[in-house]
Amino acid sequence: MPPELPRVLVADASLPNRRLIRELLTAFRSCEVDDAATAEHTFERVLQRPYALFIFAMTLPDMSGTLLDRLVARVYPLVHAGSITAPPVVYLTKNDEAVAFREVERDARVRGSVPLPLNLDALMNTAGKVLPAKG
Repeated sequence: MPPELPRVLVADASLPNRRLIRELLTAFRSCEVDDAATAEHTFERVLQRPYALFIFAMTLPDMSGTLLDRLVARVYPLVHAGSITAPPVVYLTKNDEAVAFREVERDARVRGSVPLPLNLDALMNTAGKVLPAKG
């Protein structure tokens, strides 16, 4: 049986963004991608399976992405045996969210941000630091 690919969890209200991120990551990186439109659905997915990377929008319909990440970081090691901490996180940020991102970017798990509208180079550069290249 082949080894399991690293999994990425994308949380963003925008379906086109989630689809584009899925297509790009699976085309250029060895990974599988799950996605969710709300913080509630994202949290449920986190409880179901382990992930190698989170990509969260700074603003979700039901909660901020930073608050979601704090909740996930507290629960993740409790539900996934062998995990000491939650996986790294990359934030999807709009222009007006730069100040909010600067407040969280010092966290050791934060690997960067990807500007919205989606900047493909930024996505591949930040995800590439965590996910193995394809092939």
